[in-house]
Amino acid sequence: MKQHHLLGIMLFSLIFTSHSLAAESITLPKGILKLSPYPAPRTTLDDLDGETYTLKQDKGAWVFVHFWASWCGPCREEMPAIQNMMSTLQAEGLKIAMINTAEDEDTVFSFLSAYAPDIRPLMDRDGQVTEKWRPRGLPATYLVDPNGQVRYQALGGRAWDTLPYITFLRGLMK
Repeated sequence: MKQHHLLGIMLFSLIFTSHSLAAESITLPKGILKLSPYPAPRTTLDDLDGETYTLKQDKGAWVFVHFWASWCGPCREEMPAIQNMMSTLQAEGLKIAMINTAEDEDTVFSFLSAYAPDIRPLMDRDGQVTEKWRPRGLPATYLVDPNGQVRYQALGGRAWDTLPYITFLRGLMK
């Protein structure tokens, strides 16, 4: 009986350890920083159509929270890559919050029609939500886990539709 109990404990430990190691073994692509987890700031914004989005509504899924502006050169460069990544990973369960920082609707609409027409922009008209997240510049991306904890950050533009980033994001969602 004791041997059976000991075998069960060993098996549980092995499974728990392998799951922990799998989470730790995710390869970080260039420019992705692993953070000490902290609660994501409350985020409630309207999109261009006046539909309200709250980060809390995506709890239970990984959320790609991205801050950008049309005047930002790296934002312009990476926006098509984000749109390509979205078309692949949203269908697999990744949630996307694309937050425009303090620009007017006409500017945002014109920019997206040229660079990424399928993106639903969230309008941080006064920059207050961006202030809560405190990015050190634009573009800035935060990856929020299913429990609402910020886990990763990327500062500057990234080729989000390339294999290293797609593989990394898929690894998070497993």
